[in-house]
Amino acid sequence: MRPGFGCLKLVSMVIGQLQTRIGFSSERGKRHANEDFAVACAEEAPGRAVRDMVAVIADGLGGSPGGRLAAETSVRGFIDAYYSLPETLGIDRLAARALSAMNRWVHSQGRQNPDPNKMATTFSALILRGRNAYIVHVGDTRVYRLREHRLQRLTQDHVHTHPDLKHVLYRAVGLEADVRADYAVHALRQHDRFLLCSDGVHSVLSDERIRLILEERAAPEDGVQHLIESALQAGSQDNATALIVDVIDIPTADRTNLETTAASLPIRDLPETGHIIDGFRLAEIISDGRYSRLFRAEDAQEPREVILKFPHPRITTEENYRRAFVREAWVAAQVRNPWVTEVIELPPGRQTCLYSVMPFYSGENLERRLLRGPPVTLEEGVEIGIKLAKAVYALNRLRIIHRDIKPENVILTLGGRNREPGLKLLDLGVARLPEMDVSSGEEIPGTPSYMAPELFDGEHGDERSDLYALGVTLHRLFSAGHYPYGEIEAFSHPRFAKRTALSRYRPDLPAWLDVMLARATAANAQERFGDAMELAFELENGLVHGARAVRPRHSWYERNPVRFWQIVSILLFLSLLVALAAR
Repeated sequence: MRPGFGCLKLVSMVIGQLQTRIGFSSERGKRHANEDFAVACAEEAPGRAVRDMVAVIADGLGGSPGGRLAAETSVRGFIDAYYSLPETLGIDRLAARALSAMNRWVHSQGRQNPDPNKMATTFSALILRGRNAYIVHVGDTRVYRLREHRLQRLTQDHVHTHPDLKHVLYRAVGLEADVRADYAVHALRQHDRFLLCSDGVHSVLSDERIRLILEERAAPEDGVQHLIESALQAGSQDNATALIVDVIDIPTADRTNLETTAASLPIRDLPETGHIIDGFRLAEIISDGRYSRLFRAEDAQEPREVILKFPHPRITTEENYRRAFVREAWVAAQVRNPWVTEVIELPPGRQTCLYSVMPFYSGENLERRLLRGPPVTLEEGVEIGIKLAKAVYALNRLRIIHRDIKPENVILTLGGRNREPGLKLLDLGVARLPEMDVSSGEEIPGTPSYMAPELFDGEHGDERSDLYALGVTLHRLFSAGHYPYGEIEAFSHPRFAKRTALSRYRPDLPAWLDVMLARATAANAQERFGDAMELAFELENGLVHGARAVRPRHSWYERNPVRFWQIVSILLFLSLLVALAAR
């Protein structure tokens, strides 16, 4: 911290399971004094662990000591008032009361000052609590968020639009007796990067330039220094201040809260294409199954494409779907794996009915790939198998049983950041949590052709039944759609007597692959691999050290064409003799 700047720099803090790393930098620039003031802090509630983190930036108006005093007093007073008020008020009321108290003080001081216009300040606060980020803002300091390579400005400048007045604020702390601040809430995600900065930074650096600097993902303290240096080099005439907050980790979803949310949301009739629900415009139906209807949708509040999954109210009971809704959201929050889908958590107050929101992945599902041809190569199939096995293992190691692994629930994504194809395992709505769910007499979910033999005997499923479904999925992938024990009809009780070898459909594939798939789909659960990661290792080892293909079987003609034609000639001669004798 530089002397006289009065700003606090915090490098790292851990708040329960909320972990952040913070960097700060401020330069006077070409001004004779620095009227900016920024603070980031966390404080423990009485008798409790740290409950949240607050980062605030303010830019005093007027270029005089009065502006600096307004900025520092507003920030310090806001934080003190915020933490002293009861948590039961909620973040919005806590922030409103805290900021209103400081506005009254600054406004009264400004009226006593000979030049009252100099006693005012901008104000932007970022509050992290639980799994949400709350924004309180007035003026033209800004809050940005970098997420998945896209920069979004979370605040709006309160300045006049006329070209001659574009630097004149019409809203600020202390300008009026009552402050009108913007308030917003956003769901937090791991690896979010927030930037709070004064106009000395954003007035000379474009949003794209800011994005490129933040996208470097340097340590926050290095990132803010790069921003400030870039602003000064770009000709900034004002104080330049920046504060970066990196979200390293967020608390896991609270199941009780999820259940409360699900219970409060109604299940409505199925929407149609073109409807707008909670700011999502439903673009097209991508799946209309027995239990749910899925739409590709466009999010107007946060420009992105998503998938919305609505329950069929006439098919499934409300209790069952609410249970699935909670299970899917909770499970997705526990698993952080590049091959497992996520469920997008909406900020409080946005959702008005029950549905799930998931990212939209460009690509095709595995079922479509294995049916469209050409048949997968050994290398392509093994790569898919390894990724899918790792996805299953990521669930199983947390004692989460998927129970519906099949090609339709696997998306082959097209090119991520490095333009490499990826994979996502979908549909966690029927997952089983053996350590948390109380077993009931409900029907065992799943698709019959992928269900392990023990499930037909009434067992609820475990890691090895997931492994069996994974094995069937890979068998179908390599065999262009064939099942190892044949397709199984619903409501039947099949016998798993004889498995069809992979070589029947793909004689070009090596024997070691068929042996591995036979073990994964063994009718006896004890004969299968110990877990999905063991299968992944065997696939990788086989591809590296095993044969890439079997030797093709040549026809008799290809092996010895001379002998072939000799025998054909003899047979024709004998046929001629028989025909003559018959005459």
